[in-house]
Amino acid sequence: MVKFTGVGTSEVVAGRGGPGGPVRWVLAGLSLSMLLASLGTSIANVGLPSLAHAFGASFQQVQWVVLAYLLAVTTLIVGVGRLGDLVGRRRLLLAGVLLFTVASALCGAAPTLWLLIAARAAQGLGAAVMMALTMAFVGGTVPRARTGRAMGLLGTMSAIGTALGPSLGGVLVSGFGWRAIFLATVPLGLVTLVLVRRQLPADAHGSADRQPSADGRRADGARPRFDHPGTALLALTLAAYALAMTLGHGHFGALTALLLAAAALGAVLFVRVEARAVSPLVRPAMFRDPALRTSLAMSTLVSTVMMATLVVGPFYLSRALRLDDALVGLVLSAGPLVAALTGVPAGRVADRFGAYRMTVAGLGASATGCVLLAVTPTALGVLGYVGPLVIVTAGYAVFQTANNTAVMADVPADRRGVTSGMLNLSRNLGLITGTSVMGAVFAFASATDDVTTAGPGAVATGMRVTFAVAAALVLAALALAATGRALDRRPAPAG
Repeated sequence: MVKFTGVGTSEVVAGRGGPGGPVRWVLAGLSLSMLLASLGTSIANVGLPSLAHAFGASFQQVQWVVLAYLLAVTTLIVGVGRLGDLVGRRRLLLAGVLLFTVASALCGAAPTLWLLIAARAAQGLGAAVMMALTMAFVGGTVPRARTGRAMGLLGTMSAIGTALGPSLGGVLVSGFGWRAIFLATVPLGLVTLVLVRRQLPADAHGSADRQPSADGRRADGARPRFDHPGTALLALTLAAYALAMTLGHGHFGALTALLLAAAALGAVLFVRVEARAVSPLVRPAMFRDPALRTSLAMSTLVSTVMMATLVVGPFYLSRALRLDDALVGLVLSAGPLVAALTGVPAGRVADRFGAYRMTVAGLGASATGCVLLAVTPTALGVLGYVGPLVIVTAGYAVFQTANNTAVMADVPADRRGVTSGMLNLSRNLGLITGTSVMGAVFAFASATDDVTTAGPGAVATGMRVTFAVAAALVLAALALAATGRALDRRPAPAG
């Protein structure tokens, strides 16, 4: 069972990363993997106008360059995490980095838009492997006393990649054209491939994967099989939900309703299939663990809130505070910068004071920042927005680090990949949901169908209402943390 206060069992001696090399080089390979995956998420957006011009396509068509990557990551991340548990994480991570690198080169050389979209989907599959397995590796390669710091470092690299993408992409597009935004990741991918191959410990054969499971279905030592039906059902369910949230652009229409109905049906079928599977992708027993269930729900809620800063921020800064585009970009960069600077210190504090305490502290800070944004008058200007934004983002970084540490610390070796995939999935679902839901709340509170033409007063009102809703969501996450803690402390039933 995952405990909030656990710190995990290391499979290596202090200071070493196993047969591959010292912990610092292991973490270097894992960090670059996380950087690549997050950079791939954010770098393409800035090139969409150039892509529309180059291929003579509409914005709706070139938007699939971003959506293909997002859908591949979201729908496949749990499945590839489980696959890593079965076939070996090092082997699969090498394949993922290689696929990402080759797909990046194909993106840069694509002669048509649809080949570019296909290559981006392949790139997203590689990114899903990297995201799922980097956190899974921490439990087996990093000493237990440094688990939080390792998680904080991965969070920092993710924030750096997200923040670096738009600015780096803008420079590359203006200087070398749209192909450069994809080709630039090829050398970094090759360096990552070398580090992963040389520094990560070799996969253990016949050990973790053959241990008896909690339900005893592998007590005979037989190697578990990959759950193809469950994986396909989960992927289709997540794809329907992600498309409902992204194609609707915050508006609830017939297509959105149909996709949400398909997602709900898929979820029901997935639960039934998993309950009958001999070697399920996601064991139903995992969701009976109150700490894991709570951690995943909190991650989804807080990630939903974080999207409010990206959805609301540009409009509030440009229309209510009347900043030009350059200043808007500079102010918005404060969030990722704070997340990058907070990650590693947050990990050190989580190692020292415990993951649960820092989870609560991070949620408390985020809730405080959201409340401040909900009540801050426009007269305070940029500082009135940046100050609370820093508090929200720092709280999010502390929460993510502590929550990831709590979940991954005590996961059995044969379930680290799928558990890491579920953690990343909960975050991605929150970001996808936040884009649609928080955008809809903002538009509704601004009393306009088009926030790009709303007046300063309407935008300011919309911002305050949106962050009031965000504060309520973070407080709900705090209540979940307290409830999950209480349930986790209950004595186990007799027998």
